[in-house]
Amino acid sequence: MAKRKLTQNQKRRIASNNVKALERHRRKPQQDIDWQENMLGDTQEGLVVTRYSMHADVEDGQGCIYRCNLRRTLSGVVVGDRVLWRRGHEKLQGISGVIEAIRPRRNELSRPDYYDGMKVMASNIDRIIIVSSVLPALSLNIIDRYLVICETAGIPAIIVLNKADLLSPAQRSQAEEQLGIYRDIGYQTLILSAESGENMEKLTALLAQGTSIFVGQSGVGKSSLIQHLLPEQEVKTGDISENSGLGQHTTTASRLYHLACGGDLIDSPGIREFGLWHLEESQITQGYLEFHAFLGGCKFRDCKHLDDPQCALRAAVEEGKIHPQRFENYHRLINARTENRSKRHFIENTD
Repeated sequence: MAKRKLTQNQKRRIASNNVKALERHRRKPQQDIDWQENMLGDTQEGLVVTRYSMHADVEDGQGCIYRCNLRRTLSGVVVGDRVLWRRGHEKLQGISGVIEAIRPRRNELSRPDYYDGMKVMASNIDRIIIVSSVLPALSLNIIDRYLVICETAGIPAIIVLNKADLLSPAQRSQAEEQLGIYRDIGYQTLILSAESGENMEKLTALLAQGTSIFVGQSGVGKSSLIQHLLPEQEVKTGDISENSGLGQHTTTASRLYHLACGGDLIDSPGIREFGLWHLEESQITQGYLEFHAFLGGCKFRDCKHLDDPQCALRAAVEEGKIHPQRFENYHRLINARTENRSKRHFIENTD
């Protein structure tokens, strides 16, 4: 059974209650916030470091972590959120406090869900690490999906190819050539191995400042990378399924880790497909950085960049200014968006 969807009025009330809680905290003494006053302490700032289905772990200013309930009027708390929360005078069934409100976010990373609409995965991110590998497969189409999301969210992206230890010399050369497509556009790329440690010091240097998040298909080795970066943490790792060839999910809750070198790292549950049906075609087009110099140069304003006469993008491909693989992937993403929108429409009308 599909989850009950919130009406627009309910969404507005939730947003309004969140704003009011923030305003009360700004204008009034902390003890004036009246929510089970006899059970809770004063309001304090915190960072959400783990998000479960019903609860969230909040870190205080001293680095202590407390498992908290969420107010019923509070929606969409995610890892990376700066929140206002109150600690209980004692634990109740393992719960140490309650989250009152969410501070305004600098940015957020979201993904579409057929039943629940947009789902925010994490917030306040400084860079997105797109992790791929030779197993299950090095898919440039999947990389392009993530890059469109990064560009739409306005968050810098770095492309990492893990499991370099599994590459033959010929495969390594081919991988370097494929990643060169993205280096030519201006993206930073890195080939490494969590198993052998190759280039892990370069990844550590990249993560040393701000908050980063790993994204990528299941089985590409995100958990293995975290295990290498944080050997004291018990991060489950998984193998490739022999039946499907797909990676098996190993992370069950989004979590933020503090790195010894500085910086924070968010690990989110594996995503096998990152849909783009929530975006407009123009947003996908804008998500391709190398297209920008040619947009607006087509003969027709509604050019689909296929067989249209005097298409500036197609001419750029023919002149070697846009890589044909990226141009092909662009149209695959546009077509997939249309198909997934039709699928969502079918689901919405058959629930």
